[in-house]
Amino acid sequence: MLVLAPAVLAAPKFEDSIAQRTLACTACHGDQGRAGPDGYYPRLAGKPAGYLYNQLLNFRDGRRHYGLMARLVDPLSDAYLYEIAQHFASLNVPYPAPTAAAPRPAEPVLARGRDLALQGDAALRLPACVQCHGQALTGTQPAVPGLLGLPVDYLMAQLGGWRTGQRRAHAPDCMGDVVRRLSDQDAYAVVSWLAAQSVPADARPAAQRPAAPPDTPDLRCGNAPIPEGRR
Repeated sequence: MLVLAPAVLAAPKFEDSIAQRTLACTACHGDQGRAGPDGYYPRLAGKPAGYLYNQLLNFRDGRRHYGLMARLVDPLSDAYLYEIAQHFASLNVPYPAPTAAAPRPAEPVLARGRDLALQGDAALRLPACVQCHGQALTGTQPAVPGLLGLPVDYLMAQLGGWRTGQRRAHAPDCMGDVVRRLSDQDAYAVVSWLAAQSVPADARPAAQRPAAPPDTPDLRCGNAPIPEGRR
């Protein structure tokens, strides 16, 4: 009986690139960081590098809590986390197709959400979402994310995290301050309206935040400094 020696298979060549090294990220956050299919893992692609860097630091340093993320980033240096953030921020890729639409809330709920997002509520000392997240709500450089293309459940979970202290930012934590002024009804209204909006064709973050209205105090928000040599 003739026995053939098995062919020696060459190991696939490893491409030592940041795209290859971040495959652990895209396993949950979708191909090229476009977003996970279940709506729980948000989009990374195209978000401001400063925002992504701050979130990686927050997971590593205990200001934001999710065990899998904390274990992934725990051994990584500030400089390497910023390299990861820059990689995903540089990706300008299409948003995934919308999933099945959630039940549409009542029109008064959506109207209240629209008012909060676009105008705020001076009586409650609530700034408009557009004041920080940009007129198109696609985020602003260098460190404010967009709010569109995210499902209601994810947005509500983030507001809940800030309210309970499960999610925090560098001081001054402006989002934590704002969220604690929101009633449950207003929180649901604003996330329902945001989730119902279409993502514009150009979803890149704006170059800077819009000027605050004259009767609205400008928010001061804390961010981590960019690592030396990475600016």
